[in-house]
Amino acid sequence: MGHKVVVFDISVIRALWETRVKKHKAWQKKETERLEKSALEKIKEEWNFVAECRRKGIPQAAYCKNGFVDTSVRLLEKIERNTLARQSSLSKERDKRSSAFVFELSGEQWTELPDSLKEQTHLKEWHISNTLIQIIPTYIELFQAMRILDLPKNQISRLPAEIGRLKNLQELNVSFNRLKSIPPELGDCENLEKLDCSGNLELTELPFELSNLKQVTFVDISANKFASVPICVLRMCNLQWLDLSNNSLNDLPQDIDRLEELQTFLLYKNKLTYLPYALLNLKKLTLLVVSGDHLVELPTALCDSSTPLKFVSLMDNPLDNTQCQDDVKVMESERDRQCFDKEFLKAYIEDVKERESVPSYTTKVSFSLQL
Repeated sequence: MGHKVVVFDISVIRALWETRVKKHKAWQKKETERLEKSALEKIKEEWNFVAECRRKGIPQAAYCKNGFVDTSVRLLEKIERNTLARQSSLSKERDKRSSAFVFELSGEQWTELPDSLKEQTHLKEWHISNTLIQIIPTYIELFQAMRILDLPKNQISRLPAEIGRLKNLQELNVSFNRLKSIPPELGDCENLEKLDCSGNLELTELPFELSNLKQVTFVDISANKFASVPICVLRMCNLQWLDLSNNSLNDLPQDIDRLEELQTFLLYKNKLTYLPYALLNLKKLTLLVVSGDHLVELPTALCDSSTPLKFVSLMDNPLDNTQCQDDVKVMESERDRQCFDKEFLKAYIEDVKERESVPSYTTKVSFSLQL
């Protein structure tokens, strides 16, 4: 049997009801906001984006920001925007290169350089990429005006000793080829400023003669098999950028502080268990990226907020390399993965540098690459 209530003013009931409705709506709004901010909802949203990416065959790097999935904008809109920006950038770069002093070659239909090239000794730049070319001819010594030798993603297995005759050479990029050694004669290119030998997978050392390269500011020897920092690198007194990631380093030399001009030092995906205190002597070092998987000791001052250093510790989560019968396919797959790895880290580092308004911070992120 219900209760009998005598009501003298129906507006009282209406006001009470409206109050309860408002409270209920406010509770619903807060609950919705709470779910949107919750980890489970975030994970669900990220997985939906991952699934969409996989269906459309879009690489993960296209929707990653700061090491995490970026769900702030729709995926396809972002991809379209980035594609247009990339095309515009490439177009500007092509226009810049459209010069009688620049030689460009690309495409797997090329297995060797055209014969007519040897007559064009006035050229200052070679840009050769994504070809099946295996050998750089010895007549390269005739190109005394050469400034830039850009040879990424080919099948080059050997560099000729004659490359040392290019006294005006400033940039050499032989990344993602099949090199197993670098000719010591390269040390005669005294004006060299940039050296990129990354992604060859089989390089284990650099010749001591490269110690003569005192103008070098950029060295990238990542994705190889270096067990230690090459001695010649420690003698490059003007070095500002050093990438030794994806190698087999167990430790760093105690005299690493010889690199007084070093600003960016990439060491992720190695087997380092500690970082030497000598790193604290590198007063110009502003970005240090390491792998935190095996680290058991590091100078606490690296994480001190009073320093300008940005210390980034990545958890690599390396993939298991399933051995296939075809070793060539395994090697090519590894090159592709390492290339994607570098593109991802390049984007990550660019994002880190964009946030210069923050004086210093320590970041730890999970880093997993799958191709």
